[in-house]
Amino acid sequence: MAPPFPTRSLTPAERRRVDDSVRTLPYYERRLKIVAGRGLDRRGLHAASFVPHRRIVVDPGLLARQRELRRILYHEIFHFVWTRLGNPLRRSYEDLLRREWREGARGELGWPAEQAKAALDPAEVRRRSRRWREYCCESFCDSAAWFCLRGRPDHREWTLRPRFCERRRRWFAASDVLPRLRLASGRV
Repeated sequence: MAPPFPTRSLTPAERRRVDDSVRTLPYYERRLKIVAGRGLDRRGLHAASFVPHRRIVVDPGLLARQRELRRILYHEIFHFVWTRLGNPLRRSYEDLLRREWREGARGELGWPAEQAKAALDPAEVRRRSRRWREYCCESFCDSAAWFCLRGRPDHREWTLRPRFCERRRRWFAASDVLPRLRLASGRV
């Protein structure tokens, strides 16, 4: 689906901010089209990914907030990784989340995942409903952004308890997800 709102190319200054934000993302090569879009904020969004079109739309207001821009861009870029992750790794991540669910883990590593998690009920988790799978995707993207931003100051949206954060950190390190950024950015 193409963006359902008007978009425009980034100005040179906005392009520099975006380039500065993704420069520190390991393995990422700039092959996705990143544009500015009006109307995202009315939908409660700062950015949105359109995977089939290899496009990320960013709210112009976000472009002036470098720290938030980096965190949110990383999240959006990891949507492209999720689609190319393959079922075994996606299921492995789901298993990690299912274990957290059973243990009553509260919080998340970003608002998109937190919202999706709060809307779930146990039956949806058991049957792997569409909402459960969407939560898994959002959690993966938020967690991947957090993983890449480790060592930076905490963020108010990082509300997951440390023991669960450590499990996720270990999962990302063991699953070797970051080199898949090459595939997500268009290289085979």
